[in-house]
Amino acid sequence: MAKSRKLEDLTAALNHIRPEPTSELGLATLEQAIHSRYGVAVAQAARIVSEAEMLGLIPNLVAAFDRFLVKPKENDPGCRAKQAIAEALYRLEHRDETLFLKGIRHVQREPVWGGQVDTAPKLRGTCALGLVRMNYPAVMVELADLLADPEPEARIAAARAIAYSENDLGVALLRLRIKVGDTPPVLGECVAALLKLAAGDSLPLAQTLLEAGRKLSDSEAAVELAEVTALVLGESRLPEALPILQDWWQRTTHPELRRTALFASATLRQDKALQFLLDLLIEGSSRDAEDALKALELYKADEFLWPQVEACLAHRNR
Repeated sequence: MAKSRKLEDLTAALNHIRPEPTSELGLATLEQAIHSRYGVAVAQAARIVSEAEMLGLIPNLVAAFDRFLVKPKENDPGCRAKQAIAEALYRLEHRDETLFLKGIRHVQREPVWGGQVDTAPKLRGTCALGLVRMNYPAVMVELADLLADPEPEARIAAARAIAYSENDLGVALLRLRIKVGDTPPVLGECVAALLKLAAGDSLPLAQTLLEAGRKLSDSEAAVELAEVTALVLGESRLPEALPILQDWWQRTTHPELRRTALFASATLRQDKALQFLLDLLIEGSSRDAEDALKALELYKADEFLWPQVEACLAHRNR
């Protein structure tokens, strides 16, 4: 009960100083929280330090991170404190690779009903971004290891960090991950990263993943991968993605994937894609027109486009 009361008091003190964290009282409270043994309070303090850009407290955060690496399951269950510290140091552009290297390699298995779970994948991903931001010389080696991490969340983070790095060496790593295979969410992130690093060479690969699932008879995993890939193509905003999506839509027999293809076309936010959807409203079958309208609802608040949608619907009704 005493421990709970101390934590409550410290949390209340942190909430009290949040409006003025750089005041004398604020600084004293933050230092007290960071030096405490309560991971929840340390995480809260780290977020305040980050928001207020209090660079002078960076050494305190680094020391706390190292402290919570000792008996981490007991001292920092769920990796809350270490994750918050890593996020804060990343945002404050901390330039010492030592902490980020410890974090990207940290695995924290904690007991759950029926087994164990690793609570550190998010921490590994955050530290990967920290190493990329500071241009750590061997960062691609670390990202290669992370791309082979047992946890999907960490592999997704690796793909995002590779895209953030803008390093051409990442192209080979991402293509290898795709060729080896993975869950659709991980492969989708790899495709998204490839489209940022080497769009021209990566569009054919994305097209291949689309083809893996376009029929009612295809496996559930193949259909999910095709759906994820289509959405990634839409989010890429690449003009070259539209003909790929249109061709795939025309040859796809899976109703859900046909709807996905039109939604992805809408998210391209390009005149040709929008005109394609508007034409479907007028000339397409009832189902295609309904799917096109659903996709165009992204633009309901658009004062220029939505009246065109309504005009197309009125023309169809006539």
